[in-house]
Amino acid sequence: MEIDPSARLGSNVVVGRNAVIESGVTIGDHVTIGYGTIVRSGTSIGNGVVIGDLTVLGKRPSGNKKKVLKPPERLPPLIIGDGSSIGSNCVIYLGVTLGADVLVGDLAGIRELVEVGESSIVGRNVIVEPHTIIGRFVTIQTSSYITSNMLIEDEAFIGPCCSTSNDKYMGSGSFVHQGPIVGRRAKIGNNATLLPGVRIGEKAVVGAGAVITRDVPPGCTFVGNPGRPIAGRRENG
Repeated sequence: MEIDPSARLGSNVVVGRNAVIESGVTIGDHVTIGYGTIVRSGTSIGNGVVIGDLTVLGKRPSGNKKKVLKPPERLPPLIIGDGSSIGSNCVIYLGVTLGADVLVGDLAGIRELVEVGESSIVGRNVIVEPHTIIGRFVTIQTSSYITSNMLIEDEAFIGPCCSTSNDKYMGSGSFVHQGPIVGRRAKIGNNATLLPGVRIGEKAVVGAGAVITRDVPPGCTFVGNPGRPIAGRRENG
């Protein structure tokens, strides 16, 4: 292992073989870091955190001339809250804040300037793009794609392989990018697709495989392609 002298480690910290901990890293008590994991400069890890093997924490974003949304030159450090668990082969960027008791599954990627609230789940192989806010007690299941500039409110549920988008014109112009807004306690079924800027209301339900091209009112259930309401189906209370 390689630990920079300026890193501050709490008590009962276990660091696996071939792990690298860079300058200015802060690690709380009772933390476990897996084999071959890299913790980049400035990262803050709370108490009781478990990190799997071959994970990169605090990665700096990059870009090229074609990329429309350029990453900022300066980003705050990655912050991981107490009791969180990060899987193996994950990449979590600078500027991310994970609340307490967050679970990140194996192979997940979380880009810069993302917030994940307390006790939320970012499942295996999930991708979360920049400038996205995920509330408390949210579940995002396996292989879902969470686009940038998206808001997911508290207690929402997103099923496996959900796809979201934020660019209505698919790269053809310099338009405002706006991802979907998923309201509190809304439920999104397997393989659903949410188009740019749509609003999924509080306690609404989007059926499996639905393609949502317009707003879903609170408490309503939408199914099909394009998504349409089911008559008489509305969540109350």
